[in-house]
Amino acid sequence: MTNMPSYPTAPSPYPTAPPPDPTGHPYHRMDRTTGCHRWWRPLVGTVLMSLAYVVLLLVLLAVTYGLGTALGAPELPDGGVDLGPLGNTAMDLVSLAIALPLVLLATLWPARRRAGTVSSVTGRLRVGWLGRCLLAGLLPILLLTGTAFLLPGDSGESDTWVGWNSFLTALAVLAVLVPLQAAAEEYVFRGWLTQAVGAFVRSPWFAVLSQAVLFAAAHGWGTRWGFLGLLMNGLVAGLLTIRTGGLEAAIALHVLNNLLAFGASAAVVDGLTSDETAADAPWSLALTAVVTDLLYAALVLWLARRHKPQRLSPPAPPPTPYPGHPAPPGYPAAPGHPVTSAHPATHDHPATHDHPAPPDHPGPARTA
Repeated sequence: MTNMPSYPTAPSPYPTAPPPDPTGHPYHRMDRTTGCHRWWRPLVGTVLMSLAYVVLLLVLLAVTYGLGTALGAPELPDGGVDLGPLGNTAMDLVSLAIALPLVLLATLWPARRRAGTVSSVTGRLRVGWLGRCLLAGLLPILLLTGTAFLLPGDSGESDTWVGWNSFLTALAVLAVLVPLQAAAEEYVFRGWLTQAVGAFVRSPWFAVLSQAVLFAAAHGWGTRWGFLGLLMNGLVAGLLTIRTGGLEAAIALHVLNNLLAFGASAAVVDGLTSDETAADAPWSLALTAVVTDLLYAALVLWLARRHKPQRLSPPAPPPTPYPGHPAPPGYPAAPGHPVTSAHPATHDHPATHDHPAPPDHPGPARTA
């Protein structure tokens, strides 16, 4: 028996990592578009983001305490400093807004995809579509405002006008911080958590329901009507995110809702000192909020049928072979790398465009 000579094995012409799925994906499956998905990435990202948020929150509290002490602010019963109704509200909003950059960093690593993929399937925040969603939310929010004023309120609440100077100052601060706080919550719940769950399950319902329950629980337990109202808000915002392919519709609804709530509180004396949230809403206000969310969803879906925002991510290109290796039949050439043939031209194998036949080669016979 003759021993066959051993030949070195050529390296695989393709990367060893699994190639990205060439088909487009809905928003909740964006973690599957890069080919870098591993089961541990969403879990590690969630843990690291939570730990980083706690650290940043402690730093913010320390800075706030130092600032309040330098200004001679009185101390609160919980050990913090009292910066006044507007100052305390501003710190509360900032303490939530700091989660926004953490979500973007977690998307870059360990998720290993572009930060913009948590904004929408296009890889960016679609400003034009966000503007349309804000316009669509004006009518429902105005109806909610009018209905809220007609509903019976707590007799212990203050209804004394604060004056134009105080109101306009508070409104200017709220106009800057409320959009950041609302967007941060959307990026955490409708963004990161929805895509983290969607990395494991195909059905959008599991991803939407999970984030909605966590969103309602994060506001604390006040009344069961308030919890159900927040749960419905999370479901509506989550479904609109999947249906429109991005966070714009959810951000618009959240911003308008919070501007209304904080603006109404800033208009009366000691309104911003209240620690009540949407979780404490009575049944009448919670029901009105649910109707508002459903009306807003109907308007956004109507706009989506007219303007057709992108709902799926662009198809990913196939993996590029290493330089010097042939591409398989039908494989598109990468820019700057022409497709080469794996076999030279012979009598049985006509030449390709990259391997022309010699000048004196008769070529294949032509038939009449």
